Amino acid sequence: MADRFLLVGDVIDDIVVTPSGPVREDTDTLSSIRSVPGGSAGNTAAWLAHLGAGVDFVGIVGHDDVARHSELFSAAGVVAHLQSHSTLPTGTIVLVVDGQQRTMYTQKGANPALDLDAIPDALLDGAAVLHLTGYTLFAAADGGAAFTRLIARARQRGVRVSVDPGSAGFIADHGAERFLAAVSGASVLFPNLDEGRIMTGLVEPEAIVEALERSVELVVLTMGHDGVLVAGERVPAAQVEIVDPTGAGDAFSAGFLEAWVRTGEVAAAARAGVAVAARAVGAVGGRP
Repeated sequence: MADRFLLVGDVIDDIVVTPSGPVREDTDTLSSIRSVPGGSAGNTAAWLAHLGAGVDFVGIVGHDDVARHSELFSAAGVVAHLQSHSTLPTGTIVLVVDGQQRTMYTQKGANPALDLDAIPDALLDGAAVLHLTGYTLFAAADGGAAFTRLIARARQRGVRVSVDPGSAGFIADHGAERFLAAVSGASVLFPNLDEGRIMTGLVEPEAIVEALERSVELVVLTMGHDGVLVAGERVPAAQVEIVDPTGAGDAFSAGFLEAWVRTGEVAAAARAGVAVAARAVGAVGGRP
């Protein structure tokens, strides 16, 4: 069986703003400001490579950024297959970090123009897992038809598919039923608690997982300080100082997927995901 991972999705330039104190309206607030590469799928790809996995990544950036982002992925150990757009810029997010809370101002840029049908069959044939994020579905101009076709292409080739929903707000905008219909062929779904509640209308974690597993094979529900619920088992969260929560879920997905493919053990994979997420929140930005 192939042991490479194929990540498909968003590439973002993150501008991370950490105010030194309470934000003062209509005047200056001294802050730490850093520009780092991001995007949920890109972050997970970088963490998987950091863990020693073989990783291919497909995404889209502005024409002038192809070389820069290709080099960033290469330095992270990821083989990037980047499409380019002649007029739209690379996606950008300004993140204002306040402890464990983040406010995000998002410009999708070129990401909605990602051509999923252009992904070569050879990349799918060489993959153990295809990992997607909801951001690619939410941005799709065709309503998600190509997203669903890509999942079907992967499953026809025996490739497992994992999906990180990505955003409770975007799920609400897109529609929970439409989202679940689009990802119904997935092997693994990685919702957080807020996303799970939006998708099901339920509150209790066990009920959320039971409901979602009518649509996908395995649900891995992350619950912040309350840990992870998977296959009826609760895996505790790590107790660490949080510098920047950006990309914690992306790192968790990477840790889970790497261990899951390597060991086949779901609970062990969840513990591995928790450990990688704990490393991610200790530094600014969403990548290693």
